Amino acid sequence: MEKDRLMEIVEQLPKAKILVVGDVMMDIFMWGKVNRISPEAPVPVVDVVDESWRLGGAANVVNNLFSLDTKVFLMGVIGDDEAGYKLKKEVEKMGIDPQGLIIEPGRPTTVKTRIIAHSQQVVRVDREKRHLINNDTVKKMLDFVQAHISDIDAILVSDYAKGVICPLLIKELKNLIKGKRIFLAVDPKVKNILLFEGVSVVTPNHYEAIQAAGFNGMVDITKDMVEKAGKNLLQKLDTQAVLITRGEQGMVLFEKDSITYIPAMARKVYDVTGAGDTVIATFTAACVSKASFKEAAILANLAAGRVVGEIGTATVNRAQLIKILKSSNEYFKTPFTC
Repeated sequence: MEKDRLMEIVEQLPKAKILVVGDVMMDIFMWGKVNRISPEAPVPVVDVVDESWRLGGAANVVNNLFSLDTKVFLMGVIGDDEAGYKLKKEVEKMGIDPQGLIIEPGRPTTVKTRIIAHSQQVVRVDREKRHLINNDTVKKMLDFVQAHISDIDAILVSDYAKGVICPLLIKELKNLIKGKRIFLAVDPKVKNILLFEGVSVVTPNHYEAIQAAGFNGMVDITKDMVEKAGKNLLQKLDTQAVLITRGEQGMVLFEKDSITYIPAMARKVYDVTGAGDTVIATFTAACVSKASFKEAAILANLAAGRVVGEIGTATVNRAQLIKILKSSNEYFKTPFTC
């Protein structure tokens, strides 16, 4: 793989126009220290010293695309609450049209609160409702897509199984782009996997891939299992490609006529929170910037290797990605096995 070619792709990223559809949320990080155990129960007492709110879920995918200088549109569902207000404001700060954020009465904005002490997550608290969005909300979302369909190169579906990605929405999205040269990428959840038949690419992690392929009850995931799952999903979903992420073991890209193993880049993993968002954001942006699937997967792998080295949801900007490419001579000496 020629690094100069990958550099060219990164330089083209600002031309990409991508609509993100999915489960938007806010991530709250409460940072503190533990000096004692509670006298009320055998649990640590965390003295909170700082708190930060960050875009999460599909909104973190948007944040990743924004960092890569792509043109981004966002479509999701929020509540009429503080978290929804903050999410909308953060999106507006990036110059992104907030009209695609639909408020559904009675539904709160999904919020994940992580309490972190001494660089370790102590506990996570989720506030959410996971029932499917109603048909009126789906109609409003589709109206937004219809208004912007001529302005986009790709639709990126970020499914966190919180109820936004539903059969009606996916069916109508497919109908809207039928006959158009619009790339459709999906970061799927297992429960919805069959909705994504015929999309351009799916990017599950290895646990999700094995479950989605129907290989349940497996503890130790082997190379053979991953290969069987990838081939199964490629055929079952009739996609152009399946990209399975494997954490410290890198990624495996399945195409109709090849399987490519891509080694991990990260030297030290602190936190995998949001790494999947970085993968699909970088992969999709690269694909619509004329990268092959292999080239896009390598760039996504390099970007993910950067974000897992930080605590909490993080992103990689274009300048950082170029710097990573320039400093990765040893990485490119390792052959990508097929």
